[in-house]
Amino acid sequence: MRQNALLRSGKGLGSPSTARKKSAPMSMVASAPVEARDDHFAVRNGVRCAGVHLIVDLHEAQDLDNIDLIERTLRRCVDAARATLLHIHVHHFQPNGVSGVAVLAESHISIHTWPDAGYAALDVFMCGNASPDACIPVLREAFRAKRVEVNELLRGQGA
Repeated sequence: MRQNALLRSGKGLGSPSTARKKSAPMSMVASAPVEARDDHFAVRNGVRCAGVHLIVDLHEAQDLDNIDLIERTLRRCVDAARATLLHIHVHHFQPNGVSGVAVLAESHISIHTWPDAGYAALDVFMCGNASPDACIPVLREAFRAKRVEVNELLRGQGA
């Protein structure tokens, strides 16, 4: 499917009233000169990389259609990881399912749920000093997942 085909088709898009858009307070930070700027790369097990990307699958999970719980859980993940929330958006599909993203100064956390299957797919991608692993126990507890699979990618090695 071409990049914008789904958007153009309108497939799966519910009424705008089911979407929530909330912005966290944002602070402006003065830019440092290029030569003094921290690149915010991460170091994982001694490997320098642009960021740690966790691909998380929750199986036999519960409350995956609860948009309020999902938003609270994304916020709890941000806090647990010691990340900086810039923006959060969650959308409830009809008849069920939720997609959401927390945009972070350190990158993002996204979730897509299939309540009927008890399954949720998440991306937790963070750079700098954030701790993406801290999200896993928050997710396991919030959705009472019986099985959690985590795959790790170290993005931008050698960049």
